[in-house]
Amino acid sequence: MIVHIVLFKWTEEATPEAIAGALEGLGQLKAKIPGIIDLSCGTNFSERSQGFQHGLVVKFTDKTALEAYTPHPDHQAVVQNLIKPILAEILAVDYEV
Repeated sequence: MIVHIVLFKWTEEATPEAIAGALEGLGQLKAKIPGIIDLSCGTNFSERSQGFQHGLVVKFTDKTALEAYTPHPDHQAVVQNLIKPILAEILAVDYEV
């Protein structure tokens, strides 16, 4: 199994509605992209967040599923239309368990 973790830091201009839309779009990907075992996203409450406001955790069946996820049209639509317009910084980590 592969675990994919992404942290998001939004621009100062990002509205709560735009952020909610981005998170909702991400949440819908589990039903649209094969190989996703579990997907969750939420608001970061850690005092050590270094400004990252939200996190995403996706569990994939294997590395092939992760590799298919990034270019998948549904993932790209969320990234291009909902995330990139309000994104200031991003950090991603992938590991196998």
